[in-house]
Order: sequence, then structure tokens, then C-alpha cells
Amino acid sequence: MNSVNPFDTKSGNRPVILSGIQPTGGLHIGNLFGAIKNWVAMQDEYQCFFTIVDLHSITIKQVPAELRRNTLEMTAMLIACGIDTDKSVLFVQSHVPEHAQLAWVLNCYTGMGELSRMTQFKDKSVQHSENIVVGLFAYPVLMAADILLYQADMVPVGEDQKQHLELSRDIAQRFNHNYSDTFKIPEPYIPQTGARIMSLQEPTKKMSKSDGNTKATIFLTDSDEEIKNKIRRAVTDSGELLTEKDFEIFSVNQESFSEFIYSRPGLGNLISLYQLATSKSLNEIGKDLAGKGFGDIKSIVADAMANHLNPTRTRYNEIRKDENKLKEILSAGAEKAHAVAFKTLRKVYKKVGFYAL
Repeated sequence: MNSVNPFDTKSGNRPVILSGIQPTGGLHIGNLFGAIKNWVAMQDEYQCFFTIVDLHSITIKQVPAELRRNTLEMTAMLIACGIDTDKSVLFVQSHVPEHAQLAWVLNCYTGMGELSRMTQFKDKSVQHSENIVVGLFAYPVLMAADILLYQADMVPVGEDQKQHLELSRDIAQRFNHNYSDTFKIPEPYIPQTGARIMSLQEPTKKMSKSDGNTKATIFLTDSDEEIKNKIRRAVTDSGELLTEKDFEIFSVNQESFSEFIYSRPGLGNLISLYQLATSKSLNEIGKDLAGKGFGDIKSIVADAMANHLNPTRTRYNEIRKDENKLKEILSAGAEKAHAVAFKTLRKVYKKVGFYAL
């Protein structure tokens, strides 16, 4: 494969996208279908920076050995899922010191009132009331530094991060107003497709890696048998069987399918999983699932999902074995990221008046 220079803006002037993920726990199918597949699809159209944000992760207490291991496992899994380090820059946040350096400067241009209004800080303060640290309060400023260092045009954001992106935009505009144009003003990236995967045990809640019920979440490292067992034990309901006519209606009226998922979330989640695992249309799914009982549907979905995830897990296991190669990949990624981040930080330092040697 020919290497693509992600910093060669002359070749098509591709917009820059920055996205990060915390190395806290394993990736699950919600991460895969909701975010990572979109990241993989972006790589030919955008200059992509994907960072494993370990600095963000320590706002909650971590076990050091686990954090180091999770960082390497996250790297291996992202590559196994299709992140191509010849096309994109994959790096660990703490390997590029400019993130923390710019965050300090931006802290001095961010109001206490702005940060105290952040919903995520309020929520996490309740969840982790025994460990409310300054880092958790200033988390959005570090996120702004992550984005602004690379002059990102767009940032993929979920519902829980929109407020943080708005703050990043406000900080950038404020700095530009005070010192002339320095940062691009990032826009939210709304993917054309995305999937909201629900818990297998509480299908009205999103699937989560922190769910205490291990049967509720399918991790990308789960074996075929573990995947099948979790889906076979998924919570459904006792409603009527679906007909092919139902699926025909779903296929021409997405709103009716959304209403069905809302009214029968357990079965709706299984159908969504089957659609993601097979890429079949709702009409085609109707031919496979219509008239079948819940036990048969679970078995069909379980086999399809296990078959879909098997190649990714196999590739992950191969990649994870070669720790030296992973370190080389991360070192190369950090070097590329640093080359861009340093230029931005140097410009910022000059504008705020720091004396350069």
C-alpha cells in the first residue's frame, strides 16, 4: 500500500478531522458500529488524527498497569478494525506534550463559569463524588487543546460531547479575537450513518463497557461462543411474531421502524444487530426473520454477529502479540502528531508573549 502523507495539504486539501477515545476498558460493538466504522470510512476523504486520550482517562482513578495494557490493546484493536496508519495518524495523547502545554494556556482564557456549566462535569461529580478533581473540572479545556492543536476542521461528536465542542469553538474565537487568527473554528461532524446499540439486558439503555452485568455488552475480544451466549440470553418481550408485511412497512417507512424499536426495544435491538452484522435491507431481513419465534431469531442473530466479528478479533490477536511493532506504530504516530502540534503551540506562545530561546 502506498503511504499517504497526512500533512500534504496540497494533495486535495483534505479537511482535518480529530477524534479521540479513552483507553479505559475494552471496545464493544457500540463503539464499533457507532464510531469506529465511521472513522475507517473517513480515511480517504479526510486528514485523520486519531488519539488515544490517556490524559483524559486519569480524571478518574486508574490502575497504572491496567492503563498501560489498555493503551496497547486499544491501539491493536483500532488497527484490527481498519484504522490504517499509512493513511491516518494514530497516537497516544501523553506522547505529544503539546496537548498539556496548550491546555494550560487555554485554561487562562476560559472562565470558571463556563466550566461549571458543563453537564458532563456535573454528572461525573455525582458518579465519582469521592474523587472530584481539578482535572475533571478542566477536562473540556484539554479537549479544546486536543482539537485546536491540529487545526481541525471537524470533530465527530456524540450527544454528550456537543457542549464541549461548543466551548472549544468559544475559546478559539476568543483567542483569535484577542491575538488575530490563530485557530480554525472546528465544526461538528455528523456522520451519515451511525448506530445506537442498546444493552442486551436493559434494551432501553445504551450498551456500555462499564455495565456491571457482563451479559449486557458484547466486547470485540469476546469469543464466538461468548457472543452467541450473550445474544441468546438477551431480553426481549412477549409480543406477537413479526410478518414479512411488517418488514415491508419498515423498509419504506423508517419512522414506523423507529416506533417499533421504541415500543419493543428488545426485539428491535436484535433486528438492528442483525442488520449491522449482515448489511441486509429490512426487506431481506424479513425473509430471514419473519414468522420466527424469539429463540430462533436470537440464534440467527447470534450466528451472524459472531461471524461478523470473528475476523476482527482474529486480526487483533495477531497484532497484539507483536508489542514491539505496536510501540513502533505509536512512536511514528507521535512524531507525526508532534510535527503539527508544535507549529500551532509555537504560534500560540509567540502571540501570548512568551520569550523564545
